[in-house]
Amino acid sequence: MKNLMDKIISLCKRRGFIFPSSEIYGGMANTWDYGPLGVELKNNIKQMWWKKFVQDRDDVVGIDSALIMNPEVWKVSGHLGAGFADLLVECKGCHARFKADEMGYEMVQVENASSKSFKRPANIKCPNCGSGDFTDPDFFNLMFKTFVGPKGEEENNIAYLRPETAQGIFINFKNILDTTHKKIPFGIAQIGKAFRNEITPGNFIFRTREFEQMEIEYFVKEENWKKYFDEWLNEMRDWINLLGLKKENIIEHDVEKKELAHYSKKTIDVEYNFPFGRKELYGLAYRTDFDLKNHKLLYKNLSTEEEFIPHVIEPSLGVDRSVLATLCEHYHEEKAPTADGKQEIRTVLQFPYWLSPIKVAILPLSKKEKLSKTAKQIFNDLKKEFICEYDETQSIGKRYRRQDEIGTPLCVTVDFDTLKDRAVTIRNRDSMKQERIKIKDLKSIIKKKLDEKY
Repeated sequence: MKNLMDKIISLCKRRGFIFPSSEIYGGMANTWDYGPLGVELKNNIKQMWWKKFVQDRDDVVGIDSALIMNPEVWKVSGHLGAGFADLLVECKGCHARFKADEMGYEMVQVENASSKSFKRPANIKCPNCGSGDFTDPDFFNLMFKTFVGPKGEEENNIAYLRPETAQGIFINFKNILDTTHKKIPFGIAQIGKAFRNEITPGNFIFRTREFEQMEIEYFVKEENWKKYFDEWLNEMRDWINLLGLKKENIIEHDVEKKELAHYSKKTIDVEYNFPFGRKELYGLAYRTDFDLKNHKLLYKNLSTEEEFIPHVIEPSLGVDRSVLATLCEHYHEEKAPTADGKQEIRTVLQFPYWLSPIKVAILPLSKKEKLSKTAKQIFNDLKKEFICEYDETQSIGKRYRRQDEIGTPLCVTVDFDTLKDRAVTIRNRDSMKQERIKIKDLKSIIKKKLDEKY
């Protein structure tokens, strides 16, 4: 399975999905940049999520809140306390740092952020240097601190990069009510970056310090929370199915009470069988009225004059983890015949068609001007409706393999017969079957084929 991750990481670099960030300067650990194909894949996920959960519903509206907010937001939300901190231990031999729970420490009792009541595991060894000498566990806040204003690093200029998108939604609750006049139940959605100073990031783009979230805060009456919790769980299941993730790779983990976040009364972690193990993909939390109560925000029904603090159901989905899960799920290798009758390994990203970064590749059989001219005319016409790529380098077989590897559903081959019969060959990614199509029918047939495996 580790070999699979190595293959995926290699493909992502080679084909322009994801690059190591700052690579020309030696890189920066666990920091990644999305390349041309990665941006398209990521945007397809975000756009489909927005369409499904915002544009196609009449009870959800969207916002885009600031990355840097008044520090009071994080004080009120509890992020500046022990509730948003990891327990850290440091090896005294090599000074590597680890999460205490991952090293086997057990918390005996914690009353405040300075408490240090922990049970040390027997025979603890540093994975890096083998030393058994560690510091006592201590709390490590995960927020990135920065400074605002011209006076630099002064106490009253401290601010934070947001560690989640949720608080940007909560602090705009009244603004949304005043401008949209939504009635309970309703939701507010946001897609955006968040930042956490993770102690142990890793596993490619699974855990990074800079990541993107797709979140909804859905406001309900307390007595109805279970109903809407179940409804949103089904909505998340539908989304997972839309991504093409197999049911056998999905585990719904009902988080134990002692492991719940400080704001949650019930959470289900939707986990995925990644090549490096079973890990959290998405989360669904019942946040009660914790956030709105702390921010002193009320809902008022203008018809009945009823006032109350709504409770919140939160479906939280990571963009980067969605990208990684789809790459892992749809990576496929198979034996395929070559032009000389032999066999080779064909690598295919078998994305659902809507998810594929490139929908159609236009491939002239030769670089000769007459053929290139016709092929470019077809490309310029098709790109108005589909995300297309034009490729005339190397043999046609190698170009087919290249398009298979990036998940392109359809290849349109322009050959010398095209100049006579005004027809082209369409090749299907999954079956590798080819058929001859008139150029005048190309748009309608491509649209029909893409809709067949949406």
